[in-house]
Amino acid sequence: MIAAGKFVQQLIEQGIREARDDRSPVVEAHHLLLAIPAEPEGDPARALASVGLDRPSIRAALDHEFAHSLRTVGVSLADFELPRPANSPEPPNQLGASAKLALERGFASAARRKELRPAHLLLGILQAEVGTVPRALALAGVDRSELMVRVLDTLTDTGD
Repeated sequence: MIAAGKFVQQLIEQGIREARDDRSPVVEAHHLLLAIPAEPEGDPARALASVGLDRPSIRAALDHEFAHSLRTVGVSLADFELPRPANSPEPPNQLGASAKLALERGFASAARRKELRPAHLLLGILQAEVGTVPRALALAGVDRSELMVRVLDTLTDTGD
């Protein structure tokens, strides 16, 4: 099992790659969520898989959320060929507000810093009440509350 400190570093590094693939100037919570299945043997990826979420299904949910949000304001993706944003020569080097809040919630959910586990970080992402991640999960039919219970169950298991 991967140590929490190393997981945080790997999660942020993979989140940077996800943000760069999205051509985003910052890493947001949905980039961190996309990054979690990169460590498929960990509790967070297993918790996601238990509700049918892997990287492709998370990406599909995020794409659906984007299209849905545009439809809400009267824009249909089918009516336009949106150009991809320009590539940035530098990878994103900042965490956006949603990623910072997700990490803060994750760290806060551990009683002590030394008790921090990778599942706490997924919990921090899932605890957002508003934003891209909760909208995408709802549109994908994922019960966030049930998923959080599954994540909490991994934290109470003694076998790591």
